Parts: sequence; structure tokens; C-alpha cells
Amino acid sequence: MKISKITAREILDSRGYPTLKTSVILQDGTCACACVPSGASTGIHEALELRDKDKRYLGKGVLKAIKNIALIEKNLKGINVFEQELLDETMLKLDGTPNKTQLGANAILSVSLAAARTASIKEKLPLYKYLRQAFNLKEKTFILPCPMLNVINGGVHADSGLNIQEFMLVPVKQKSFKTALQAASEVYHTLKNLLKQNNLSTSVGDEGGFAPKIKNHDEVFRFLLKATAKAGYQTMPFAIDAAASEFYEDAFYFFEGKKLNYKELSAIYSNFTTKFPIISIEDPFEQDDWQAWEYFYQKKNKKLNIVGDDLFVTNLERLELGIERKAANSILIKLNQIGTLSETIKVIYKAKEAGLSTIISHRSGETEDTFIADLAVAVNCGAIKAGAPARSERTAKYNRLLEIEAELGKKALYARGKAFKK
Repeated sequence: MKISKITAREILDSRGYPTLKTSVILQDGTCACACVPSGASTGIHEALELRDKDKRYLGKGVLKAIKNIALIEKNLKGINVFEQELLDETMLKLDGTPNKTQLGANAILSVSLAAARTASIKEKLPLYKYLRQAFNLKEKTFILPCPMLNVINGGVHADSGLNIQEFMLVPVKQKSFKTALQAASEVYHTLKNLLKQNNLSTSVGDEGGFAPKIKNHDEVFRFLLKATAKAGYQTMPFAIDAAASEFYEDAFYFFEGKKLNYKELSAIYSNFTTKFPIISIEDPFEQDDWQAWEYFYQKKNKKLNIVGDDLFVTNLERLELGIERKAANSILIKLNQIGTLSETIKVIYKAKEAGLSTIISHRSGETEDTFIADLAVAVNCGAIKAGAPARSERTAKYNRLLEIEAELGKKALYARGKAFKK
């Protein structure tokens, strides 16, 4: 079935800034839409998010991207919507730049995702099943990802004063996605009460985690331990996103008021993992500090998930370099870092082939779109980051996974610790 029309408009994301909502319409009237998110701590190697940079919305409008979607429409009209890779390749050729600087990754991605969703409706298949069919994926089971729930925010996601950007709960011991989400939610609300009892703020950051003014990172972990125990769970592992590029300057890391080299920062991380049940550290070093990544990998890769986000930016060339240099054993997947569904799928399976675990992720500026939930199940990734069990743009993803789990019934397996090193 051929594409007849593509339309787009500005909507607001969870931070109140404009983003795109794009619809793909087929000749028989079948239609679906997709919304694209926006990041706050973005890697310098990410594909370009095109903004207007004028007076509207403090320069963050996306009317230029909408205008570019009109150009995309002219080139995609008449193409079969089921030919996803052809659609994406046509847009890449039309843009003609490595980082989508002509059309904007936000414009291209919105069309790419909307086309896939429209095709799934035309095929009368749930999106996760359609994606397997469209990309001829060989997965034989359906695995629900382990949620990584951001419950304390720091870095650029909050004004808490903490260097580390995200402190996450990772409920790997439960037997289903449903019970894992329940457990994490109970710990989240118990944590809120503990913070209140200690006269600490329970206001939330961009991703729904609390943003208390806690003096140091050790104290955060102690609060998480207390909340876990008080909620009735003997143990629940933690994960952190250091987002170290945000506190890196002139070859040093400025952490808890100290100026550190990468070996000194590595020692701090190692100390954290000795004292607390941390199973995953994302972006422990700056995105181009390869020496630091290699050093930490050699010391910790057999015991810890070392996750590349800004390091890889869902980019095949960056991933291949990281594999060659043995810099990480896990990759964070963000659709808008690269800009098309087809490129994202290629990166996921390249990572799997090389033995890296894959984690599908939201962005700090999110929408109610649930595409990443279906994608996580389609590719059987081991984990998903979608924020706290609060705020509707976050819970929409978790609720969609609950729907998928219920729909699959006994065919649904829960990943538990599949994405994490033992």
C-alpha cells in the first residue's frame, strides 16, 4: 500500500518545548502518527535536532523541520509503506549529510516511525510483531525488558547539586514485568516518604525522579537501600547514569568538589560498587575519553555493565570503534540519536553480534508516544529506561509493556538480569 500524504505539526514535550507529531497517510486512508523526543544531556556526536533558533519558543520551535517534512513527502509519495528500509534510505539520500544537518534528525525520525506504525495498522499486527516481520528478525521468543527506573535525578536533569545524573532501581529478581514494575513503584513511593521524613524535597526532575539536596552520592545510595528494605524487598540492584561528559573539562572530572583524573574517578566508581549493589554504570567517562573507557573496561567488564550512551550515540561507526577498542559491554539505544528506524535496528544487531547487551531508552524531553516499548519487545533487548514510575510520558511506556505482557500471556518471558553482567 502506497503513501499518499504526510503531515506534521508542533506539539509540546514533557519539558514544555516544541517537538514533532507526524502522520503518514496511505491511499486507502489508513493513518498513524509518531512523536519524537528531545534530550537534555546530548552527546556531541548525535544527529542534529533541527530547531528554528528564532523568537518563538525561545528559539526552540520546529517549523523548519515541519517545512522539511513537506519536502520529504514529495519524495516518499507513491512508495510502498511496507518497504521501511527503502523509505529510510530515500530520506537519508535526500538529506545527504552524516548527521542529518539538512533535514534534521527529528524530521526524518518522525516520518520513519510514523510509517512503521501506519504499516503495522494496515497489516493488523501489534507494532512489536510488525517490526519483526518488517526487518525479518529471527527472534523466536518474546522477552519483556527489565525496567531501569530513575528515582533520584541529578546532573542537568535536576538542580539537586549531585554530579551523577540518574540513580535507578533495577528489579531483576521478579518473575514478570508486572511484578517488577510493582516492586519498583513500591520502593519509589517508600523513598518519597523517607525523603519527607528527613525534610528533603520530593519535587521531581525531568524524568520523574526526586531531586533532593543530598550532600553526597553515598548518602543517595543509603536512602535507596533503606527504601528497598522498608518496602519489603531484601535486595534490589541499582544502576547509575553518570553522564560524565557534563562534569568533564580540560581532561579532568570535577566530582563532589574535587578535580580528578580518570583513574581517580574509576576508583570512586569501584568503591561505589563495593559498598552498594550497583550492577550498571552508564557513561562513566566523557564521550571521547577513550583511554578512560578502555582502562575501566579492563578492570570491571566481567563484574559490571559498562554502558555507552554518549560514547556510541546509536551510531554504527562509533559502535564499531568501541567494539574494536573494548570500551564497553553494553549500549544504550536512542532512536533520535541516529534518526531512522532502520539505522537503529542495524546498530542493535551489530551490538548483539559483538556480545554487547542492549538497553532501549527514552529521552529527558519525552512525549506520550510508546514506540520504544514495542521496539524493546521486537528486538528482545534485555532492559528499558523510561524514567520513574510517575509522570504520564514515562508511565505510558511501562503501561504499554503491561499491555504487551497481558496480550502475549504465557508466551511472554521476563528478561530479569539478561542485560547485566553476573
